[in-house]
Amino acid sequence: MPFTTDFSGSYSNAIDAKPTIHSMNTFGFRNRIFYALKPLIPRMAQVALRRQIARYKCKRYSNVWPIDPRAGEKPPGWPGWPEGKQFALVLSHDVDTKKGQERVSDLAALEMRLGFRSAFNFVPERYTNHKEIKAHLRANGFEINVHGLRHDGKLFSSRRIFEQRASMINQYLKKWGSTGFTSPSMLCRADWLHELDITHSISTFDTDPFEPQPDPTRTIFPFWVANGQSSKGYVELPYTLPQDHLLFVILKEKTIATWKRKLDWVASHGGMALLNTHSDYMDFGNRPPSGEEYPARFYESFLNYVDNRYKEKSYNALPGDIAKYCIASQACRPLPQRRGPRGQGV
Repeated sequence: MPFTTDFSGSYSNAIDAKPTIHSMNTFGFRNRIFYALKPLIPRMAQVALRRQIARYKCKRYSNVWPIDPRAGEKPPGWPGWPEGKQFALVLSHDVDTKKGQERVSDLAALEMRLGFRSAFNFVPERYTNHKEIKAHLRANGFEINVHGLRHDGKLFSSRRIFEQRASMINQYLKKWGSTGFTSPSMLCRADWLHELDITHSISTFDTDPFEPQPDPTRTIFPFWVANGQSSKGYVELPYTLPQDHLLFVILKEKTIATWKRKLDWVASHGGMALLNTHSDYMDFGNRPPSGEEYPARFYESFLNYVDNRYKEKSYNALPGDIAKYCIASQACRPLPQRRGPRGQGV
């Protein structure tokens, strides 16, 4: 089977194998309406609605989520991972709110105790960013990335708004000494990201029909997003393990069975197991838990599972390390050119 993806914005072809192209204007309008109404809807009402929709989608897309069999195809000429490792493990955390920032130290301490390092992605203008936290993370081998600008769902609502905000995002990238970007809610136009001064991005996924912009890349490997016909571009790292909020808050799962199942599948195909979690929703037991949290021991159990089963087989790398490897070795290839909601050139 050739290494292809559709990026069509629809999972209809994941079921009947017929390509479907959705209009960017239509899809963008739907999201603009949602984010305009979102502040008026109580948070737990939003969660309850998402749970109802998720139950339907779990049945509808069970053949492509959490595993899309086609995503395991290696890109042409794939050289493998450094040190002869079987697969790559990449850990990333979006810090969406002030509460999430307050829990960064607990999360970093957990990872350091178990011998792991990760990337933390901060929102520049949603809460006061504490430089001491970033300094502590960097001093201990963690990566710092920029997570949108305000996390309000408007970054890609128009080209004019994006260009205005891109200039500000670049200022934060420079100020923080960062070269990585993650898109809030995985809303993204891949071709627009060329305006950012980045080497890598985590703004897509191999398969996730639960996202507001559910365009699958259908690959568990990093890929190159070229800037037109030039040699410039950036490395896109799709997350390949389901996000924590979906599993433990929306689907209310009580074990890490889904994470383990998907990790084992990615490892068996030699891909990149990228897990993107949120400190905002992790309960470390030192505060009264809310209805939108899950025990941090779930994440700890996942790391222990990786360590016990794959310690000698996994290439545990920061997103920036993956990008450097891909660029230096020319390991990443562009996905086939398709026109869809995430933009031309993806």
